[in-house]
Amino acid sequence: MLQRSFEVPELRPRQAPALAVSFARSACEVLEAQRLRYRVFAEEMGARVPGAALGIDCDRYDAHCRHLLVRDTGNGEVVGTYRLLPGHKARALGGFYADGEFDLARFKHLRDATVEIGRSCVHPDYRSGATIARLWSGLIAYALQHGFQYLMGCASLSMADGGHAAASAYRQLVREHLSPVEYRVFPRCELPLAALDCNLASAPPPLVKGYVRVGAYICGAPAWDPDFNTADLLMLLPLSRMEQRYARHFIKG
Repeated sequence: MLQRSFEVPELRPRQAPALAVSFARSACEVLEAQRLRYRVFAEEMGARVPGAALGIDCDRYDAHCRHLLVRDTGNGEVVGTYRLLPGHKARALGGFYADGEFDLARFKHLRDATVEIGRSCVHPDYRSGATIARLWSGLIAYALQHGFQYLMGCASLSMADGGHAAASAYRQLVREHLSPVEYRVFPRCELPLAALDCNLASAPPPLVKGYVRVGAYICGAPAWDPDFNTADLLMLLPLSRMEQRYARHFIKG
């Protein structure tokens, strides 16, 4: 078979982009985050997201959240985002986003001291430790500044193979990172672990590994999210468990 010839361009080291973290200060900046979420969740992952007809991912929680942005200062593009829902805001809404996936009855006394984090995503060209570090610097600084004691959120495991890899990753993680019983939650639509192969050599995704590395608990069995076709783990990070070396690193940014 003939192959098309081409000239190999001169390879030069790519300069790392300059990244800045901030909170969205306008509806236009929130829209930038929602467009990035659509690109990652809908176009890349194939999820069914609200707002798809407009090319965005949005839901009823967005208007009540703080939206954390990482921006490439060179081209001005938003390349990473998280949204943060403080406990008192969630109470006014009738609950956290995670209440839709889990029974959080044992979190009742923690709610006002908790910030729910979610809808995290990073542009495919910026999936590096630097981008994640910027996001986490914003998360930790916000929680400490406002006196929150816990970060909580759903972390997703892919179910592209029907759930076997997700079940295996969960079994590996809970050996060392299962929460104390007082933090245990119960999925409303539980992943059928008994019907899945839980013995594969399946590594958790980098985000989940990052959570447990800094001290987060896994608070019980995974829930199945049919819209994203993921197995979701409820993660809880008591900030008191975060090692000082990590806290210093993230606060420094």
